[in-house]
Amino acid sequence: MTKPVHTKTFKSGNSVAVRLPKGFGIPEGVDLELDQKGDVVTLRVVRDADHERAAMLQMLDDLKRLPKPTSVEKRDPIIFPDRPGL
Repeated sequence: MTKPVHTKTFKSGNSVAVRLPKGFGIPEGVDLELDQKGDVVTLRVVRDADHERAAMLQMLDDLKRLPKPTSVEKRDPIIFPDRPGL
């Protein structure tokens, strides 16, 4: 768990805003979902399901284009030592 970062809210137009430190790794323009339960506010990055699906399909296509192995190396069988009491 990381150390909490303290910041203050500020006025931005008709809204109240908060700056997220660069170390959080959230770039500009990312959609966030906010949830409030009592005095706890949670921010979540909204994942673009269509984009993630397209990226996954592209990775699968890339894997299919990899050359097929011509042979498989045989390994010696694993011999487990006799360990009485375990």
